[in-house]
Amino acid sequence: MPEKGTLYICATPIGNLRDITLRVLKTLQDVDFIAAEDTRHSKKLLDHYKIKTPLLSYHQHNERQRASELITRLHKGENGALISDAGMPGISDPGQILIRECLEEDIAIDVLPGPNAALTALVLSGMPTDSFVYLGFLPLKKKERKKALAGITKLPYTIIIYEAPHRLVRTLQDILEILGERKIAVARELTKLHQTVYKGLLSELLVRFQITPPKGECCLLLEPYKEEKIEGGPADWLTELRKLELEGKDRKEAMKVIAKRYGISKSVIYKARLDKEKGR
Repeated sequence: MPEKGTLYICATPIGNLRDITLRVLKTLQDVDFIAAEDTRHSKKLLDHYKIKTPLLSYHQHNERQRASELITRLHKGENGALISDAGMPGISDPGQILIRECLEEDIAIDVLPGPNAALTALVLSGMPTDSFVYLGFLPLKKKERKKALAGITKLPYTIIIYEAPHRLVRTLQDILEILGERKIAVARELTKLHQTVYKGLLSELLVRFQITPPKGECCLLLEPYKEEKIEGGPADWLTELRKLELEGKDRKEAMKVIAKRYGISKSVIYKARLDKEKGR
């Protein structure tokens, strides 16, 4: 029985054809077949680098059927590469089904890293990069889209969303309605000649794109949620502390709630309470 082949998950350029690793190029030359999201699109890349490896389609409409065919070929010892139109397969692109089936069939997979629109836009935007949430494309149906947005209203992380240009205004309107005003960056045409990053408040960019609709795929980056701190002094803290205790909340927990609300430490509230008890 022949030794099983390997499936190579290859990241390809998101715009500029030179953004491809030497390792990916060598792999695309050496494998027995390349499964591509759009063979016509990928042929331009392969022709540019004079790669003659046979191409076959692997997209969202034939993913399950094609995965079975590819698994059979890999079982026979062939090696294959999986590519999408741009970036990393499986990230808002076909690939998850095939990868999962390879793992279930004990077929080796290897990921060859490279370009990714979400991370490129994140670093380019200047938004916080220490923690972020990637949502990909939001649901097309309005009700489901708003439900998805409602689930991220108070996340203290940068939010990354993909959107098509003709749906951008609609999406910005929904974000403003559900999440409220906040800073946003919209990156378009990443790594291409007309790469642009627009920055400002949600309401400002909404007006901009209502007047001048964008061109090219867009990546939205929303600043993390920041809880507004309430202004107040010791009298306010202690009034709220008393109210929370009357409602049955434990004193330590009540102090924690108040400290977070006013942006102060629990020790400051504790000292204020002691001072009041001593009549200071």
